[in-house]
Amino acid sequence: MLITIHNVGGENDNESCFRCPSHWWRAIGISIRVHLKQRGLSFLILEASGEAAGSWPNYYDSLKLFSPAKYSSLPGLSILPPGDRYPNRDEVVQYLKNYASHFQLPITFHQRVEQVSKESGVFQVRTTSGETYTARNVICATGSFNKPYIPSIQGQEDFKGTIVHSAFYKKPDPFRDQSIIVVGRGNSAVQIAMELAEISNTTLAVREPVSLVPQRFFGKDIHFWFIITGIDSHWRIGKSLAKASSVMDLDGYKQRLKDGKPKQKIMFTSFYEDGVIWPDGSKEKVDSVIFATGFRSNLSFIKDLEGLDPKGDPLQDRGVSTVVPGLYYVGLSGQRTFASATLRGVGPDAKYVVKHIHKNAK
Repeated sequence: MLITIHNVGGENDNESCFRCPSHWWRAIGISIRVHLKQRGLSFLILEASGEAAGSWPNYYDSLKLFSPAKYSSLPGLSILPPGDRYPNRDEVVQYLKNYASHFQLPITFHQRVEQVSKESGVFQVRTTSGETYTARNVICATGSFNKPYIPSIQGQEDFKGTIVHSAFYKKPDPFRDQSIIVVGRGNSAVQIAMELAEISNTTLAVREPVSLVPQRFFGKDIHFWFIITGIDSHWRIGKSLAKASSVMDLDGYKQRLKDGKPKQKIMFTSFYEDGVIWPDGSKEKVDSVIFATGFRSNLSFIKDLEGLDPKGDPLQDRGVSTVVPGLYYVGLSGQRTFASATLRGVGPDAKYVVKHIHKNAK
């Protein structure tokens, strides 16, 4: 998605533009725009997909937020009904569409940014459709969930079964009565493995056993305690927590893992034609392997700006590029707080970045 500020007289002479190809935290870009609108800045939105819901409609049916509705709203419009419930995928999709409509945000769909360059202090933004826009500031709101990552494992090319990333997993029905391995120990891996274990022989392949964190303490959701203790707004603690791989203990996960539904095993070492080989050398026939192994940043469209490190990650401090003036980011994991890159966290991050832009524009 690209957000561009103001198109004057048919010329693409804009003050700021934002690019955010669809990904599951589509709210990042929306939140930025609301803060822009509140500060009286004009803008045009170029959205890579065909609707104001990003990739949320494409994610697995049972996906739900890990934070309660009352903590998960974007600035200016609450998720309804509020409370301690955890909104599901379809609720979030509808909420995002309603949010964009409510604020009457200008969106041009099917505009995926291909390249961003800079000349004489002005950014040139080119889309795959051949359009070119100019801007004084650019925010990359692609977040951290843009490029599915599957590690390369010995014998993978010989495996005759199905290999898929969790980004393309929809529901358990196609895997009924199969032998399934879910690779990973994060929230998505555990949630997918839990529902597959109801209808299939399912194993979680992990580097270390799943680490569970209680969802509630003394009757309050953990996010309540993050907020009142100040952990939610502490930058260094937030960055550290964002790197942790603990899983919220929803729906009795602890007991279900104890009961072996799903089983846990230390990660297999290689594939063979019919399955996988475990560290002790034993072989197991497997029908499908689902990799819930996360995502990688995909910021290749700004590589000409030389704002990335050797790994392709942005050189930035709390969303402000440290090497390219006028270049910003929103939606990075641990960007400012533990909540960064989530529905409840992108509002404050967007406010911080837009405040920086507004200050420099004076």
